[in-house]
Amino acid sequence: MPGDYQEIDNEDLLDVLENLVKLKTVAPPGGFYHEIVDYLIPIFAELGFKTEKIIMPQEIFQARCSDSRLLGDRVNLRAILDVGAEKTLIIYTHLDVVPAGENWSTDPFMLVKRNGRIYGRGVSDSKGSVAGLIVALRTVLKKRKPRYNLHILLTTDEEVGGYSGLCYLTDIGLVQGDFMLCMDGFSDDLVIGSNGLITWEISVYGRAAHSGSSFLGINAIEKSFSVMEALLALKKNVQSRKSSLEASSALDSLGIRTLMPMLNITMINGGIKENVVPEKCTLRGDRRVIPEESMEDAMEEIERNLKLLDAQLELKFFPGYPPMRINPDHSWVEVVRKAIERAMGFSPRLSGAQGSLDQAYATDKTNIPACVFGVGRQLESNIHAANENVRIADLEGFARFLIALLS
Repeated sequence: MPGDYQEIDNEDLLDVLENLVKLKTVAPPGGFYHEIVDYLIPIFAELGFKTEKIIMPQEIFQARCSDSRLLGDRVNLRAILDVGAEKTLIIYTHLDVVPAGENWSTDPFMLVKRNGRIYGRGVSDSKGSVAGLIVALRTVLKKRKPRYNLHILLTTDEEVGGYSGLCYLTDIGLVQGDFMLCMDGFSDDLVIGSNGLITWEISVYGRAAHSGSSFLGINAIEKSFSVMEALLALKKNVQSRKSSLEASSALDSLGIRTLMPMLNITMINGGIKENVVPEKCTLRGDRRVIPEESMEDAMEEIERNLKLLDAQLELKFFPGYPPMRINPDHSWVEVVRKAIERAMGFSPRLSGAQGSLDQAYATDKTNIPACVFGVGRQLESNIHAANENVRIADLEGFARFLIALLS
C-alpha cells in the first residue's frame, strides 16, 4: 500500500471513538443530540469545514414523527468543505444508537479494548465510521486537498426509522452532490442495494360479552386466527421470490444467495380481562420489499388477500424507506471498490442489505448514485445486541479506505 494509507493515528482514532461512545445518543428517546453535534462542530471547523447545526422545526416534527417515545430536539450536523473540485461527494451516517439492553460484560458506554477488538454501544453502528472519517480527514488535509468537495451529513433518529434525519435533510434540499457514500454499512461487502420497509397494522373487531355467555359476543382474538392464516399463506408466496441482487457474503455463508422479500407478523395485542370476550385484537408486522418489487404493489397484495376473509377488520400501512439498487456497472461503484482494494487489500463483494436503509430515501429522491460501506462484521459485531464490537483492524482499515477514496 502507498505510504499515506499506513499513516493512521491509532491513538487519535480510539480517542475520538471513546468520546463519541460516552455520549449516550440512545434512540428512543434521542438523548445527547445537542451534545454530540456540539462536540463535532469544532472538530470539523478546525479542519476548514463550514458547519451548520440543523434542528428540525417542532411543527414538522409533530406532523411527520408520530413516535411518542421521542423527546427533545431532533438535531443534525452538516459540514461543507469546498476545495474547488469538479465533483462533490456526500458522506453520510447517523449518530444515534439503539438502547444498550442487558447482558453486557462491559460498560456499554465506555470504550473497552480487548483481544484486538473494541467494545461499546455504537462502535460498529455507526460511531466507528465517524471516528474513522475524522482521522482520515485529518490525515488527508495535512498534505493536500481532497479530490472532491465534501458535504458531511451526520444525523439522528435513524435507529427509530425516523424522518427527522437524512429524510428531512433530503426534503429541504440539503442533499446535493454528484456521489454519495453511506457509512452505515459493514466491512464484509460493498452494499449497492437494500430492501424497502412497510410496517402494517391490522385491527380485527368483534363484540364484547361476559365470558360466561361468550356465545353472545364475537371473539376478536379468535377471528384474528383466519387473518394470521391468510398472512402466513401469503408469507410463503412472498418469500419464495428472489431478487437478482446477491445477498451479503455473511448470509451467503448461511446458504442465502440473493436478497429476499419478507412478510413478518411481529406483534399481537388483544383483550382486557380473562372474563371478557375481547372486542378488538391488533396485529402488527412488516413487509420487506426487494428492488424488483414496488412498495405500492406490496401493499395492494396484502390488502387483496385480506378482502376475502369473513372478519371485520381495519388495515393500515406505514410505508418506510423504499428499496434501493445501484447499477453495479456505475463508475462510482468502481471508484469505491478500487479504494477498498488499495487500502484494505481485498476486492469486496457487491451485495444487497436484507434490512432497510434511510440512504434509499435520499437515493430515490435525488438519483445521486450511492454506495454503502462501514465498519463491523455482520456475524461478529453483535450490532444492536450486547457486547457490540469491532475489530481494531477494521477501524484502521476503514480510515485507510477513506484516505484512498479522498486522495
